[in-house]
Amino acid sequence: MKMHQALIDQLVATWHQTIPLSQFMQVNVVSFAVKNDTNINASTPSLDAVFNPHQLITTAPLSPNINLHNTMFAGSIYTLMTLTGWGMVWLQQKLAAVNGDIVLADAQIKYHAPVRTQPTAKVIWPDVALTPLLQGRRVKAELTVELWCDELLCASFKGLYVSLPVQVK
Repeated sequence: MKMHQALIDQLVATWHQTIPLSQFMQVNVVSFAVKNDTNINASTPSLDAVFNPHQLITTAPLSPNINLHNTMFAGSIYTLMTLTGWGMVWLQQKLAAVNGDIVLADAQIKYHAPVRTQPTAKVIWPDVALTPLLQGRRVKAELTVELWCDELLCASFKGLYVSLPVQVK
């Protein structure tokens, strides 16, 4: 369990150090669950994380991400959902002990309702094998991220993430 908390901390630090917008937005991990784990979280236990294997849940507070309508800015929603998917690929690579440069190759988002309360973005890993990275081949993972405010689905995001083999310099 401590290893997973260390990975969560490393993921958040990676976001904040390499994507300054994520730090301004205050993007953070709520929980991360993997198969056979019962309680891996960043703060308080989440029943969703316990019962959904390979799930990452993230959040960002409303206040730094507000627009003129006092709802979450669409760009912040897109960024939170993009980072949630990217973070899941990154975590899976770490767990599989493989390295790859992760990029978002294609994405679509649908905004269903205004975000009026602090949202949570949820993604479930689709059980994509990462071993091709060890043979110098890229890996594609199509992820669906949902953004929830309490019990209301506010946005849906589908992203195609590609992990490219790390080139030795």
